[in-house]
Amino acid sequence: MKMVVDARGLGKVFGSGAEAVQALTNIDLRMETGDFISLIGPSGCGKSTLLRLVADLLEPTSGELLINAKSPSRARLDRDYGMVFQSATLLDWRTVRKNVELPLEIMDVAKEERSRRASEMLDLVQLELFADHYPWQLSGGMQQRVAIARALAFQPSLLLMDEPFGALDEMSRELMQQEVLRLWGETGISVVFVTHSIPEAVFLSTRVLVMTPRPGRIKTEIAIDLPTERDLSTRESPRYFELITEVREALRSGES
Repeated sequence: MKMVVDARGLGKVFGSGAEAVQALTNIDLRMETGDFISLIGPSGCGKSTLLRLVADLLEPTSGELLINAKSPSRARLDRDYGMVFQSATLLDWRTVRKNVELPLEIMDVAKEERSRRASEMLDLVQLELFADHYPWQLSGGMQQRVAIARALAFQPSLLLMDEPFGALDEMSRELMQQEVLRLWGETGISVVFVTHSIPEAVFLSTRVLVMTPRPGRIKTEIAIDLPTERDLSTRESPRYFELITEVREALRSGES
C-alpha cells in the first residue's frame, strides 16, 4: 500500500523564549491509501495543529513529514489533498456549482471540464438538483456537503477534515457521518478527521489516534474492527459500544 502520510518525530512550538508553547512533540504517524484516521483528544492537545502541519498551513519545528513521499509544500502545490473546516466557508454570491468550481478556476482548468467535474461532484454528494441555488438557501448539512464536493473537485488522494460537523444538530451530524462513509467507500480517498466526539470517531474510522494533553503526542492507537459497511445497526452493536469504552478509557488515562 502507498504511504500517504509519514510523520516521524514531528514537533511544533509556537513563539520563542519564555513565551514558547510546545503544542506537539514526537508525533509518529503512518497512514496508507484508504485509511480513515480520526484524531481525538482534549481541547488544546494539538489535533488541529497536526492537521494544519499536514496541510502546509503551519511549518513543523522539528521532525520529518512527507505527504505522498513529498514535502507538505510540494504536496500542496500538486493539489494532493483537499480540506474541509468546521464552517463550510462558501462564497454567498456564488451558486453551489460555482463554489464547487472555484478551486478548478484557480487551477485554470478549462470551463467545460470545470462544469463536468462540478456536476460529477454534486451528483456524488447528492446535491445535483441544488446546483443553481446559493449557499444561504441551503441547510447547514447541505452546505457542508457542498464544501466536501469542492474539496474533492480536483481529485485529491487525501481529505483533511477539521471538526466538519461540530456545528450541526445530532440528527444532521449522523446523516453527514453516513454520507462521508459513503463517499469514502466510493472514492477510495484517505481521510484524516479531527473530532471531539468519541462515538463519531469510532463510527467513521479504521483507526482512532488518542492524543495527550499539551504538548500533544499520540498516546494510543485503536484499530476499529467494525464492518466496512456501517449503518444504524452498527451504532446499536455491542462491539461499537465496546470500542467507545476503549477510546474513552484511553482518553482518561491520557489525562492522568
